[in-house]
Amino acid sequence: MYLELLKRTLAGLIYEDDRYPDGKFDFNLRVEGRDWPSKAHTMLGMKRLNNIQECIESVIKDKVPGDFIECGAWRGGGAILMQGVREYYNEDRDVWVADSFNGFPPSVIEKKVYKNLDNHRDYHCVSIDDVRSNFSKYNLLNDHVKFVPGWLGETLPCISISKLALLHCDVDLYPSVKCVLNYLYPKLSPGGYCIIDDYNLIGCRQAVNHYRARRGITEPMLPVDWAGVYWRKS
Repeated sequence: MYLELLKRTLAGLIYEDDRYPDGKFDFNLRVEGRDWPSKAHTMLGMKRLNNIQECIESVIKDKVPGDFIECGAWRGGGAILMQGVREYYNEDRDVWVADSFNGFPPSVIEKKVYKNLDNHRDYHCVSIDDVRSNFSKYNLLNDHVKFVPGWLGETLPCISISKLALLHCDVDLYPSVKCVLNYLYPKLSPGGYCIIDDYNLIGCRQAVNHYRARRGITEPMLPVDWAGVYWRKS
């Protein structure tokens, strides 16, 4: 029940957090992860949060070696859940949080990949101090949480991770997804899980499909919900 309450709180279901920017709350949209919460710490719906928990519990049960990482943290909700599950099972692993902590790259806004993205920059731009503060609100900030601030193309080649058991990719765009998979998927242990949050977006979908084809990855890609997919590395 602790983990269930943690997920519902992260998603803003407990206190019916308003939707950004119109101030309305729709329970079904929030459960499905189809809206932008005003204050809640994740945009992930309950199915994607459940999937993260189930994948972590699976690698713990099967003793798959490696840490957990969230690439694209926003307010930190997905990584906070990873840390909550890790603490609950008293696992001696680390949770890595990789993000620019400065919103989308300027080139994305300049090229208008997302319409009116520049009008919502403050919403998408969450500082590392704010994310740390969010971890602290759940009493989950400790030495097992490792922050990796900066543009992924600059930070991931140098990241000091030897093995991963869970790779959660929530970075939306073709270049960013390609970067995450190129640098981190080889570190994913056999039996570990790769979760792609934005497979519904064409750029993300193309990056994933191209990477799997180039690397000969044939493990079945399973749907999580309307947006997310995942597979287990054999």
